[in-house]
Amino acid sequence: MQYKVRALSADHLISLLTIDAQSEQDARRQVEAQGLFAAEIQQAGSEALASKFSGKKSINVVLLSQELLALLKAGLSIVEALEALLEKNDSVGMSAALSRLLGCLREGKRFSDALSEQPDLFSPLYIGIVKAAEGTGDLPQSLSRYIDYQQRVDIVRNKIVSAAIYPMILLLVGGGVSFFLIGYVVPRFAEVYQGAGRNLPWMSQLLLSWGEFAGAHTSDLLIGLGATVTLLFFSARYFFAHGGMARLLNALPGIGERVRVYELSRLYLTMGMLLEGGITIVATLDTVQGMVSANIKKNLQLAKESIQNGIPLSTAFDEHHLTTPISLRMLRVGEKSGEMGGMLTQSAEFYDGEISRWIDRFTRTFEPLLMAVIGVIVGGIVVLLYMPIFDLAGSMS
Repeated sequence: MQYKVRALSADHLISLLTIDAQSEQDARRQVEAQGLFAAEIQQAGSEALASKFSGKKSINVVLLSQELLALLKAGLSIVEALEALLEKNDSVGMSAALSRLLGCLREGKRFSDALSEQPDLFSPLYIGIVKAAEGTGDLPQSLSRYIDYQQRVDIVRNKIVSAAIYPMILLLVGGGVSFFLIGYVVPRFAEVYQGAGRNLPWMSQLLLSWGEFAGAHTSDLLIGLGATVTLLFFSARYFFAHGGMARLLNALPGIGERVRVYELSRLYLTMGMLLEGGITIVATLDTVQGMVSANIKKNLQLAKESIQNGIPLSTAFDEHHLTTPISLRMLRVGEKSGEMGGMLTQSAEFYDGEISRWIDRFTRTFEPLLMAVIGVIVGGIVVLLYMPIFDLAGSMS
């Protein structure tokens, strides 16, 4: 966000500056870094209004890492690379982030410390690999590992999202058609059949009775539907925020084990990247604590305590249900060869492939079944509406 700053120079000249800063304290620090005294700091009017309604700011960390990696490989220093990115960037959020990073580096701070001053933009995982790279002096390699890690995570996540899009469209369209038939078409047919004086099939009579009720209480039903949707929305938000979705999926037969394998795959991939970057096992476990579900987090904490007591990682993970038979064997091989990071990454790759194949099989089976169910519901409503007409036509013939 932008701040209007009235600054006083050493020779007592007053100047008005516009600073891109994360907070008022950050704006003051940037002004003082220029050798000026911040006499008055005020948030810009449009930014002040927008900040009330805007959510958490974000930038494309992967894109930033890719560009930074290319410049570092070209021989530029970290300061020169950030300056080059700042000059060519036209995004307000990215420019503000780069400006704050440059300001910290010019003050003599390390790159990881500069990143940690913007925790809403850079995750602890990203800060951790950069900090480890500063110890080994190989920042490009660490950035390359992070880019590869994020791309692998995105591949599986995008596959899951893509597999869910078509069923969601089917549910929305099928549900919309069903509600239209029941809420609008059925009441009209009920008015037509009401004075026919004929005995209707009991299922048609049941449907038409609902149509008569819906036609007589349309406003009340719409209000009730709106209240129900609102209640479901807030209930779902609470449900997701407190880990209810994970517990629900874990309880479903056949799906719970796949969810567990997916969580372990993300855990192995993250740990593999950190260990290959030179971070110790205990520090790695501390870093991944905030990236896993509640059940995995609890078991991970217990495994960490066991490792600190001298138990091998494979044994600790096996005792606290953080392995599968295949991953356990691969972890033991990694302990013998000293390539634990690589073995964790290979375990994640194996399970990513298994998850992708399962998603393909599931979607090929679930989508036709969903289409059949929706077709039966819509077709059943239509047939029940027209059964009295068929009966009348048979009587006339």
